[in-house]
Amino acid sequence: MLPVAIVIPAGPGDHSWHELLPQLAAAQAQEIVLALTEQDDNRPHPGKARIVRARAGRSTQLNAGATASQADWLWFLHADSRVTERTLDALKNFVAADENAIGYFSLGFLDDGPRWMFLNAWGAALRSRVLGLPFGDQGLLMPRRVFEVLGRFDESVSKGEDHALIWMARAKGIPLRAINATIHTSARRYAENGWWRTTRMHLRMTREQATRFSHDSKIHEVIDPP
Repeated sequence: MLPVAIVIPAGPGDHSWHELLPQLAAAQAQEIVLALTEQDDNRPHPGKARIVRARAGRSTQLNAGATASQADWLWFLHADSRVTERTLDALKNFVAADENAIGYFSLGFLDDGPRWMFLNAWGAALRSRVLGLPFGDQGLLMPRRVFEVLGRFDESVSKGEDHALIWMARAKGIPLRAINATIHTSARRYAENGWWRTTRMHLRMTREQATRFSHDSKIHEVIDPP
């Protein structure tokens, strides 16, 4: 059994995890924890996942899922992520290396969005490998001991909790490792809201968050050095 707890937060009315759970079976993970909101009465099929409930908010739900689990490793996945056998093989290899680092996967998009999504995938690779800023939709994977050193997800952050965690990792000198496999995610919001409008919004938010979180993590580093 793989000593990993797979933590999946889902908002009210989000059923996309129904397709993800069967794909995770081959991982043979110690735990799969579905972190739902207190208002959500959805339930997976028996034996597929353990349910925890928390106040709505991705950071709060992620922390609740991590707290409810016991495994030595944590893999945080979005509910609309999709994985393959290669993804799971790479997961097992990274865990076996047992490094004090955060692993992340390459990002791909499902065929439910605009044809320009290959540019967004390219941009995610650039942001991750060149700028050192992988995001949560890339399946952040880390030992529990690293997660605790980072102070968990910041529940005061309404958006960009993954971004804030990565800046804290950088401040504390925790390595970020690219895992040579892909996680695919939905591009439906790009289709619904327009490719350029959505891409521009994400770029603006990334810039604003980087300015804030990089400053906050430097302050934290002085107060609480690694």
